[in-house]
Amino acid sequence: MAKRAGQWRSGAAGMAVLGLTLTACGGAKVGDDSAVAAGDSGKCGTFNLAVNPWVGYEANAAVVAYVAEKELGCEVVKKDLKAEIGWQGFETGEVDAILENWGHDDLKKKYITEQKTAVNLGPTGNKGIIGWYIPPWIAKKYPDITDWKNLNKYASNFKTSESGSKGQLLDGDPSYQTNDESLVKNLKLDFKVVYAGSETALIQAFRDAEKNKKWVIGYFYEPQWFFSEVPLVHIDLPKHTAGCDADPAKVACDYPVFDLDKIVSTRFAQSGSPAYDLVKNFKWTNTDQNTIAKDIALAKMTPEAAAKKWVEANPDKVEAWLG
Repeated sequence: MAKRAGQWRSGAAGMAVLGLTLTACGGAKVGDDSAVAAGDSGKCGTFNLAVNPWVGYEANAAVVAYVAEKELGCEVVKKDLKAEIGWQGFETGEVDAILENWGHDDLKKKYITEQKTAVNLGPTGNKGIIGWYIPPWIAKKYPDITDWKNLNKYASNFKTSESGSKGQLLDGDPSYQTNDESLVKNLKLDFKVVYAGSETALIQAFRDAEKNKKWVIGYFYEPQWFFSEVPLVHIDLPKHTAGCDADPAKVACDYPVFDLDKIVSTRFAQSGSPAYDLVKNFKWTNTDQNTIAKDIALAKMTPEAAAKKWVEANPDKVEAWLG
């Protein structure tokens, strides 16, 4: 996931100037002067929607874009952006909405409280959970491994060429929020964090590990359709308490449960666009999101086709979003 709460793992991407390298779906570039703010043309006009790099977010964007286009006549421009880059676009009008925000208290302070270029539109209804997981076969054969205090006992089984003499803890996209390097250090675990590079790579690693009885432990999260295919088992880290992750360098506790929320630009909120009301009213469940995400990732449906299928099966929810 994108950075939720805690330390950044974005590297150079987090420092990139918004318009330099990132490309929007459909060929437009972030920073392109042709981008039109919502409400500038017609009743809805152009609706600039950030899409962060995990399929659950893609499911959110697919259904909101489908409804905005079919019901409100919007021209939706989806922009594939790392989360922290999306926030930078609020001030310029290049991004109107982020549909699945994980924490980001530091960005909320900067863009909502201080700069006042963004507005929080409340929860999506999704509960976000981050943690460490193992394939079911390991938990079944070695049940005590689910207690973090026993991880060093099994660390050598997780060694790879990339982790050297230590066990490998597999993380995803480097831009995802993760406290894992601090956790490994502060809990004195004999592991090394290695980045798989994407959600897809994480899923394939867990899938292969369960099928071929391989040793894999890694970062993962909910909502996530993959649990319906492989019911990964959660590792119990020290319980999260208020403030235990306030200092990224000293984190020694599990991740909190996030109430995922929606963030929009202030100019979008003031534009009069009906897409603003759609985003404000948009609310669903982890099951709803997982249904579309699974159709996209596993059934290989296009996001639009998956959204159309869900919308037609859930007219009451869509009607509520439209007010």
